[in-house]
Amino acid sequence: MIALAGRVALVTGAGRRVGRALAVALGARGMRVVVHYAGSAQGAEETARLIRAAAGTARVLQADLRDVSAAEQLVDRVLEQEGELFALVNSAAVMLRTPVGETTADEWDDMFALNVRAPYFLAQRAAPALKAARGAVVNIADLAAFETWPAYVPHGMTKAAIVQMTRGLAHALAPEVRVNAVAPGVALLPEGWNDADAEHLRRTTPLQRLGTPEDVAGAMVYLLEADYVTGEVITVDGGRHIRT
Repeated sequence: MIALAGRVALVTGAGRRVGRALAVALGARGMRVVVHYAGSAQGAEETARLIRAAAGTARVLQADLRDVSAAEQLVDRVLEQEGELFALVNSAAVMLRTPVGETTADEWDDMFALNVRAPYFLAQRAAPALKAARGAVVNIADLAAFETWPAYVPHGMTKAAIVQMTRGLAHALAPEVRVNAVAPGVALLPEGWNDADAEHLRRTTPLQRLGTPEDVAGAMVYLLEADYVTGEVITVDGGRHIRT
């Protein structure tokens, strides 16, 4: 297993929700964490505070990853300020309710730009540094990559693309760089969902509970430490994918 302490990690979308838990988990292992955010500066600063409290170091950087040049410049800034990069965790994403017949072109473009295009160009830009560090990429996919959710068809398509991207990049960047993904089920309820939705999900999950961001973070840490695993997707969903 690879020791993470002292190494540099860039976590996108780390100012809130699951991204925050991923960044804090890396800080707890003594990593130098670059906390990326798009619009939540206050949230990113809180993430940085939690990382420092967990014995890591933190730097906060802003970028609109829907802009390819901004994504590439983010990697360049990390390298200029930290001097190296061992881990890229692609967590930034948007999940929009887009029923068939109501989806707009702008919604489609926003989802694919952030959920698919940004992780690819971040990984491409970071590849030389990751190779030099013999580092790793962890992409955050989603159970929607493997199931059909009628109100979230484009979202599911973006996450299916993340799964294929993970496999393709793992092949292309081997042997120096490992590329894996985590596919969470319900780690946090989507915005706008209520207690009745949560109870339905709990009852229909084999392990009879909802997941937590920390469940996702545990899988991510394993994938960063495991030096003989690449091209894999770990599903962290309490067994929802095995329901009959």
